Amino acid sequence: MSETHDSGFDAIALTAVWKNGSQAEADLPPLRKAVRAAAAHNVEPLIDIYQLSGDTPDTPDKRNAFAQYAATIVRALPSVHQVMIGNEPNLNLFWMPQFGGDGSDTGAAGYEALLATTYDAVKAVNPDLTVIGGNLSPHGGDVADASRPTHSPTKFIEDMGAAYRESGRKQPLMDEFSIHVYGDSPRIPPTLAHPNTTSIGIADYGKLVGLLRSAFGGSLPIVYGEYGVETTVPPDKQSLYTGKEVVPTVDPQLQAQYYRQAIELARKQRDVRALFIFKVFDETRLEGLQSGVRYADGSPKPSLPVIQQLGSGG
Repeated sequence: MSETHDSGFDAIALTAVWKNGSQAEADLPPLRKAVRAAAAHNVEPLIDIYQLSGDTPDTPDKRNAFAQYAATIVRALPSVHQVMIGNEPNLNLFWMPQFGGDGSDTGAAGYEALLATTYDAVKAVNPDLTVIGGNLSPHGGDVADASRPTHSPTKFIEDMGAAYRESGRKQPLMDEFSIHVYGDSPRIPPTLAHPNTTSIGIADYGKLVGLLRSAFGGSLPIVYGEYGVETTVPPDKQSLYTGKEVVPTVDPQLQAQYYRQAIELARKQRDVRALFIFKVFDETRLEGLQSGVRYADGSPKPSLPVIQQLGSGG
């Protein structure tokens, strides 16, 4: 947390992964330590509570269990003031099934029901808690019979809104909306918009605002919950890493340029409340993410001074 703060970050997202039948008490000890460390170094902790698709909470009993898990966590961590619910539920890695037998969007409808149940549960613990919903992947296919069934964020937002209206619910689903804004590949700049496709990036702010207004009847504060650009590992750092790279990578100088562009663009967007760079440190597995502002040994990349200059207080 000390290095996180010194790197220019003033908030950090911690994760709690729900499993069917799991108890929050078992997951609380490391979260308590992380939250205390964050507070000690003036880094605001957020908790992202989600599940993998094998534990999709797709029945009322499972939704209630997930919601009570979330409520237990926020009750035990009163210094946490923001909680994210779900992670990329428009992808089959995190939510299954995505489609019903008739081709309907069961992913969006199921996630809307989970978000409503969890919103009420955590607000009963702390009415002032900020509940951040969505947390969508920026890409998806919208093809029911694909080998990897997914939904685009555009379609998922539209169908979440339809499910919300059909439910007759009068209370909100969320206080803020989050979307991950990775480029189509690490080599694509954050300034590239998608006016003619269903993907959503930082440069698609106007499209996103319009979708949220149509779906939920008004504007919502927006969080860019994840953005990252993977860099090539230089020869003198290769011994720190294992495995094999599976995506295109960029020169660290280009990462720095893209991070600067992303922050400067987001700051011009009125409804955007936060942009989370993913991550502080590289993962050591090359199959993972090398999008940190520091290499795996903590040494800086060229993007570190960009975050130090622009990140804190942003």
